[in-house]
Amino acid sequence: MTATVEKHVFQAEVNEVLSLVVNSLYSHREVFLRELISNAADAIDQLNFRSLTDHSLLGDDKELRIELIRDDKAGTLTIRDNGVGMTRDEMIGNLGTIARSGSKKLMQSLSAEQKKDITLIGQFGVGFYSAFLVADSVTVISRKAGSADSWQWTSQAKGDFEVQKAERAGRGTDVILHLKDDAKEYLNEWPVREVIGKYSDYVRWPIRMEVERGGGDEKKTEWTTLNQARAIWTKPKGEVTDAQHHEFYKSLSHDWTEPLAWTHFKVEGTHELTGLIYLPQKAPFDLVERKKSGVKLFVKRVFIMDDAQEIVPEWLRFVKGVVDSEDLPLNVSREILQKDATTRFIKKQVVGKTLTLLEELAAEGETEREVDGEKKKVDRFLQFWGEFGRMLKEGVYHDVDSRDRLAKLLRFRSTHDDGWHGFAAYKARMPADQKAIYYVAADSLPTAKSSPHIESLKKRGFEVLLLTDPIDEWIVDALRQFDEVPFTSAAKGALELPESDEQKQQKEAKQKELAPVTERMQKALDQHVKTVRVTDRLTDSPACLVSDEHGMSARQERVLREAGHDVPVQKRILELNADHPVVKKLQDLGDDTAFADWSALLYDQALLAEGTLPADPAAFTRRLTALMQKA
Repeated sequence: MTATVEKHVFQAEVNEVLSLVVNSLYSHREVFLRELISNAADAIDQLNFRSLTDHSLLGDDKELRIELIRDDKAGTLTIRDNGVGMTRDEMIGNLGTIARSGSKKLMQSLSAEQKKDITLIGQFGVGFYSAFLVADSVTVISRKAGSADSWQWTSQAKGDFEVQKAERAGRGTDVILHLKDDAKEYLNEWPVREVIGKYSDYVRWPIRMEVERGGGDEKKTEWTTLNQARAIWTKPKGEVTDAQHHEFYKSLSHDWTEPLAWTHFKVEGTHELTGLIYLPQKAPFDLVERKKSGVKLFVKRVFIMDDAQEIVPEWLRFVKGVVDSEDLPLNVSREILQKDATTRFIKKQVVGKTLTLLEELAAEGETEREVDGEKKKVDRFLQFWGEFGRMLKEGVYHDVDSRDRLAKLLRFRSTHDDGWHGFAAYKARMPADQKAIYYVAADSLPTAKSSPHIESLKKRGFEVLLLTDPIDEWIVDALRQFDEVPFTSAAKGALELPESDEQKQQKEAKQKELAPVTERMQKALDQHVKTVRVTDRLTDSPACLVSDEHGMSARQERVLREAGHDVPVQKRILELNADHPVVKKLQDLGDDTAFADWSALLYDQALLAEGTLPADPAAFTRRLTALMQKA
């Protein structure tokens, strides 16, 4: 009886990714073997871990391995493993979809030029689909460990795939590549050997292939192992070349670019562990949404789990690598990991080694390095910051123990120049009479630069940090100070600037002179403002709005509301520039209606200057039009 064939359509984004892979990666097509072997090794890792508690999964087939089978007559290359295998549903889910939210939207947003960019492709997790670089048809036959059912998946990458019942003697998976005419070189021994040696030599499971030996009557076929199968992290640092690090990282992360930097460490003493931590060059498009880490946990060279969140805090989810412990039990579960003292020690080491690596990059500054075959001056830390800076900010907020070290790594724009600046560099530039690190928060860099709140600070030569990331204000609130210098918002409280006795007297005189104006304006704007007062933080603008010293800024309120939080509206303080012609004009404005209109205009202007729309834009427009007509 003929098996029923199920026909399925690829997700739309899979079609786009397949087109991208086939059309953009032709010159890099040898990586198909690295990707498929990596998938096979992962399947064996999973089986090996599960068999620690369920010995029946191995059955009589206890020699875990990956086999490459070349068939000249059929024109096929098969990558076979005796790993965990797949069920029908897993086959459809794993091979027919890309299970990442937003991938289709991102694909649609890429320009034609961007789609040609090799560095973009690793963001999609498309390792299996690289098979279509060399094959015009791919067949996958798999049997789940512990199951009697086998399933077959077939596709020509033309928009759909078929699934049907199949026969397989034991557990595991066969990926059968029907090679294109121009890819038949992979039916020969040495091209395959070369790719294995370049990309997969470290794989801990034997990669075997049948090869011919001898000639004439002495000619015979025998299985030979192609890889050394020595875990790269177990080797002394000096024995691992940069090229080996590059290839290990690519195989580990499924990234197509080389790592930005790495640290290879060994810890001995009460607890023993070795590890490799890599920093990627590029952030995946879903980094903010992603919760899993990219670090694999091994115990005594036995793979335990992917995405070992228990040993890597969430804010370090961008790192890739492996950690191999000598102290954890082989049958360790996530529940045990969460409670284990050794786990806490490992986590501390991972965080510490990563921070040390970042500190070294920050101290390195701009150096000459080879980029795309050319010598260029690059600052690797700023390159890292542009991709992953947001994660370090998360660390400041969530990881109290690492807060001081992370604070030294933070970078912000400032009024000093257009570059990125850390707190230490800011402090070194502070004039002797400056007592705080000043900052202003806004939705964009232009809005922050033109903020009225920083006019007096700039005039005095005080540098101001320009915070444009929604998380930034919470970061400085959490830090409170840097190296005993407090952080002060330019838009909160009374800005206590250094002043002489003469300046104090002048300020008091202006406050007394404008007292009638501030009282009238307070009455006119009573439903909007807490109070009206004279300020010395303004030099060019007539007015601005500020929050109480310990209150929430308008931007923080807005961010929380946009996130769905119910935040009560708080009245703020309207500050007036006593020297501005508009404010002086108010002293002579006797008509109460006109005074109320001017007061409302100044309030709405103060809102606009900080990036907030007036509550009644139409009323603002009417008042402004009327004023222009009178002028």
